[in-house]
Amino acid sequence: MHILIQGGRVIDPAHQFDAVTDVFVAVGRIAGLGQRPAGFKAERVIDASGHIVCPGLIDLCARLREPGLEHKATIASETRAAAAGGITTLVCPPDTDPVIDEPAVVELIRRRAKAAGHARVLTLGALTHRLRGERLAEMAALKEAGCVGVGDGGRPITNTRVLRRALEYAATFDLTVFLTPLDPELSHGLAHEGQVSTRLGLPGILAAAETGIIARDLELIRDIGVRVHFGRLSCARSVELVARAQAEGLPVSADAAIHHLHLTENDLLGFDSECHVRPPLRSQRDRDALRAGVSNGTLGALCSDHQPHESDAKCGPLGDTEPGISGLDTLLGLSLRLARDHGWPLMTLIERLSWGPARILGLPSGHLGVGAPADLCIFDPDASWRLAASHLRSRGQNSPFIGWELQGRVTHTLFDGELVYAYEA
Repeated sequence: MHILIQGGRVIDPAHQFDAVTDVFVAVGRIAGLGQRPAGFKAERVIDASGHIVCPGLIDLCARLREPGLEHKATIASETRAAAAGGITTLVCPPDTDPVIDEPAVVELIRRRAKAAGHARVLTLGALTHRLRGERLAEMAALKEAGCVGVGDGGRPITNTRVLRRALEYAATFDLTVFLTPLDPELSHGLAHEGQVSTRLGLPGILAAAETGIIARDLELIRDIGVRVHFGRLSCARSVELVARAQAEGLPVSADAAIHHLHLTENDLLGFDSECHVRPPLRSQRDRDALRAGVSNGTLGALCSDHQPHESDAKCGPLGDTEPGISGLDTLLGLSLRLARDHGWPLMTLIERLSWGPARILGLPSGHLGVGAPADLCIFDPDASWRLAASHLRSRGQNSPFIGWELQGRVTHTLFDGELVYAYEA
């Protein structure tokens, strides 16, 4: 289909492009910016006047619950929610059921995502067999099957000897390794170890549970030279460690989940299970350091860390509830609110949601250059709206942001040149 997106403010961080112009889409690709390509005849015109047109968002961590937990969510339901949030690419960690440690599981997810058709679903392969941290997975086969990287799936490898072998093996096949910096032996608590956990009588999780793992891993990276991405940082010291490693030239990147840039340990007061997340919400100082890390580029991406749950999973005493937030629906709105409140340029914010993640993954998308995949998000930056449970298109309704006023509303999402979402008032 030939689509003309007319009169929008086009922001493309990859090319530092910011201007009011037209975007021409043909046969699933960006056919031109500004000047109409020869012979182009629009079959559909989208009026983007007063709106932002940018690359489709890329979410580095979204658990879609399929295969294995289809009673909580499905690829079809969650990619539909992603499209409504302007997200065109989702990265699925390997902790599915069965674990993504065989090509057959990669193919299953690819087929189901293609059948759904709302967004691109990319997979991370498991570093170790069944994510048990004992013997290495067949990374070469996983790469050949289409995995964009390998990771620990939120189950860090405690055996340093096994981790070293896994990193060496990944480096051999030029794979980026996605690690979760959280020491399993120090992270049996429910909240950040501090005044709030003490006041509530909750077992705490030390910041050292995160920073100690990062320090260990950085020494292995220094020796091996493997590309590593640290997912969902939560501590100020973690940002410092990553910044120092990057300054030394180590091939290291990192991200933060959007909820860690808005919430702190104080939001757990009242034992709010919707704020039970892993890693835990930490201090205001940690939150401010994460914000600074995103602003200055130490943290090259923002993600949703999407974890949809049934309502029962968030009911009962805090210790009996499941950690995680359903975040696809709110990633852009919360990010725009953050940019508005702290004066971040839209160019910077959109870069952390599109081109930044694309570079981490080594994708040819995340930009609006001629010939690039036509994955686009169009949103009204001035629209403010109050989040209600009925607004959440994900099957997971677990969000601490219900009742919050969010900034910006997605009006159209294009995936591979096809209109997969259009807002209806």
